[in-house]
Amino acid sequence: MLEIHKDPEVIKYILHGAPPGGITHAWRVIAMMIGHWHLRGYGQWAVVEKANAQVIGRVGLWNPEGWPGIELGWIIGRTRWGNGFATEAALAALNWAWENVRTDHIISIIQPDNIASIRVAEKIGECFERNDVMDGTNVQIYGIRRPTTA
Repeated sequence: MLEIHKDPEVIKYILHGAPPGGITHAWRVIAMMIGHWHLRGYGQWAVVEKANAQVIGRVGLWNPEGWPGIELGWIIGRTRWGNGFATEAALAALNWAWENVRTDHIISIIQPDNIASIRVAEKIGECFERNDVMDGTNVQIYGIRRPTTA
């Protein structure tokens, strides 16, 4: 997590605005992830590459107080970009959410120039819903509704 969160290119689209901060920032991210699970009963997971058991990112649900909905987010280390890991992990998290979280709507909050994340959102079935502003940043809300069963 340290290597991932100290790379400015990887974290430039994270809305909490905290700059890379080495081990202290990585520790805060991990504490935040654990705390979210305890408070909400869902959260984010570390993404581990099967081939080498290396942590290459994080993916999962995020919904702090005041957030516009249950967000599905993903962060993958730059050395693994373009290999489909974000899409695979996001789809797994989305499927887990439908089975384990009481919601009918999942969103992803994406900055308009983050073309790679927009592609991931669309690949997992999310569609553009609206433009918004969060923390003074222009964002686009993508979303997906729970699939209906026949």
